Amino acid sequence: MTDKRELQKREAELEKGVERTRETRVYAPAVDIIEKNNDIVILADMPGVDENSVDITLEKDLLTIYGKVEPEIPENHRLVVSEYEIGDYQRTFTLSDEIDREHIRATVKDGVLKLVLPKAERAKTKKIPVTGNA
Repeated sequence: MTDKRELQKREAELEKGVERTRETRVYAPAVDIIEKNNDIVILADMPGVDENSVDITLEKDLLTIYGKVEPEIPENHRLVVSEYEIGDYQRTFTLSDEIDREHIRATVKDGVLKLVLPKAERAKTKKIPVTGNA
């Protein structure tokens, strides 16, 4: 029998002495990080976020993603039961010198943020030709 883990949203941690200016929960989005030959791809699950509500900043070596989510309750309706907690998303990554910071690309579709972090030329895998002469 396989071990089934229930995935729950994990609240994003704040640095000591930092306070939020918006009264809402903030969650750390679940991510997949995939390394390819020429880049590293980060896929972050951020339901409710679109291209207008996500902010990505790069300061020194820290890449921070922040997605703002507004609760949607249709007009003339009221919320009776809510099992899914609404909140913003925030996560910070420390980048190494192997990333080409000038060419980072980001897209979002259906609540999934895709960040493509190209590797710097010196960090890319290079094929070394082999000859029969010594």
